[in-house]
Amino acid sequence: MSLPLKALRFAEQVHAGQVRDYTGAPFVNHPIRVAVRIAALPDSTEEMVAAAFLHDVVEDCGVAIDEIGKEFGLVVQRLVDELTNAPDQPYHNRKAREAYRFAKLATVSKEAKTIKLADRIDNLSELPKTARFWKTYQQESRQLLEVLRGANRDLEAVLEHMAYS
Repeated sequence: MSLPLKALRFAEQVHAGQVRDYTGAPFVNHPIRVAVRIAALPDSTEEMVAAAFLHDVVEDCGVAIDEIGKEFGLVVQRLVDELTNAPDQPYHNRKAREAYRFAKLATVSKEAKTIKLADRIDNLSELPKTARFWKTYQQESRQLLEVLRGANRDLEAVLEHMAYS
């Protein structure tokens, strides 16, 4: 079984029963869309696609980062770890939490930044523009875009369009 297929099956299992805010759709649809977007890139790797499938499993499903390494290898573990928010970070408010996230993302690999671009594009595409949270998320996406610059020009262009329209 290929590494991405193994990651997809794992993501389907651990996200079972979870639904997305605003749409109520099965949560696993989100990492599937992110992984498909990553797989379509000419410079993507199997590890990047697998990490895209798994990018939310540590923080949203309680999967230990070490388990990712054991099941999918150290490269996938590193990518997922780079994309995972620290659960023990004391967030005083949303602005402080986002500042911490952006500072962390500024230090991650180009591959992780590319996955994060695809993740944010998918999140923005799913969030209704009528949602109370839309303007805040759109502004944060502009800030995030600056942190992720240099990872993938095509995805950056898509996120830029979404964040400024």
